[in-house]
Amino acid sequence: MRGNGRVRNRQNGFSLLEMLLVVAILGIVTGGILAQMDIAQQRASSEQVKLDNFQEARDFVDQFFRDVNQIGYPNSRMIDTTSASWAPALAVPLINDSRLAVGLVKIDANELRFEGDMKGDGVIQSVIYQINGSGACALCFQRSQIDKISADPLTGQAQNWGTEVNDVAVPAIFSYFKADGTQITTLPVDISTPGGAQIIASIKTIKISLTIRNPSVLDQKTLQAIETNFEGEVSLNNCSMAAAGAPMSCN
Repeated sequence: MRGNGRVRNRQNGFSLLEMLLVVAILGIVTGGILAQMDIAQQRASSEQVKLDNFQEARDFVDQFFRDVNQIGYPNSRMIDTTSASWAPALAVPLINDSRLAVGLVKIDANELRFEGDMKGDGVIQSVIYQINGSGACALCFQRSQIDKISADPLTGQAQNWGTEVNDVAVPAIFSYFKADGTQITTLPVDISTPGGAQIIASIKTIKISLTIRNPSVLDQKTLQAIETNFEGEVSLNNCSMAAAGAPMSCN
């Protein structure tokens, strides 16, 4: 009977080798789980950075679209500037008058200038979107808005810069198209010349392509900089004062 008991004890227990094998298997399984958790955490971190960048770009584009809807309002094509009720008090060209918005002023791949009543209160603002407009942030997409003064829309207005988007990957953000779909490829263009004014007045669509990439923020799996892209397109009622007689989309 005692012999049979010793046999049962050996059958119900584990040898040292078996225990080591179980521990090794558990270690491999645990290591695999932890590795997958680490990958998932890295991916979640990268996706959060992309989401934050996308939201930043989205907020900027929403602001830009709101501004574009106000371009050129009000201007001399909407007002009888010869009437006594309007009675200009300043002997300046209509295009320089602070009560009138010239509309688009300058277009470039990384710069856009225009005038309009941004607040809806009858006061005209001069607005600029530009990479590094302040001169102190090389990869910042910045916006300036200031009340227009009676001076040249291109050279006579002050700036008040605020940063809209950081870590912008240049070179090109804006592209411009006429009503027939033709892209304006020779940039920059502004209202300082008759030819430039005619081109400015013909613009119907503005496309924006924004890429955000910070070289110091890397995807931990690929070790590449995290990049976020955002694109948008807006059609505008180009009631420009830039070129008299040009076909306006608001007519």
